[in-house]
Amino acid sequence: MEAENHTILSQFFLLGISEDPELLPVLFGRFLFMYLVTVLQKLLIILAVQKGLLSSVMYTVVTPMLNPFIYSLRNRDIKSALRRIHRRTA
Repeated sequence: MEAENHTILSQFFLLGISEDPELLPVLFGRFLFMYLVTVLQKLLIILAVQKGLLSSVMYTVVTPMLNPFIYSLRNRDIKSALRRIHRRTA
């Protein structure tokens, strides 16, 4: 006995996301774009690690970006606001 495929559908549908058939290619394009962006980011990280660029990026970009946040934590108003937020969520 040979296995056979008896499906009627000949197209791929993103069922459950949208009922509008004109919107399905747009949604599919968005999902494909998000996937390709993540793959590209991973490849760039691998290349940066291999060339030693990741440490230089961390020191030249990430640290200066975090400095205002770190120094704002020394402010009493910011500390009290963060404590109030933490109490509300806990």
